[in-house]
Amino acid sequence: MQATVSRFDHETRDGDVLLDDGLELPFPPSALDGTGLRMLRPGQRVRIERDDAGAVTSLQILTLA
Repeated sequence: MQATVSRFDHETRDGDVLLDDGLELPFPPSALDGTGLRMLRPGQRVRIERDDAGAVTSLQILTLA
């Protein structure tokens, strides 16, 4: 699923993504674990994975493999 970063706090490494249908979801710092990402910027397109409860569990910048 794709989304757009709407907020990212570089100190806590948490933030929010906006789905294409307008739903805003928070993501925890653990969503970046293992990605090597240290920074995200608002407006950046990402691919997200969600658990069965709908929480964001991981994200990846679309232009990265």
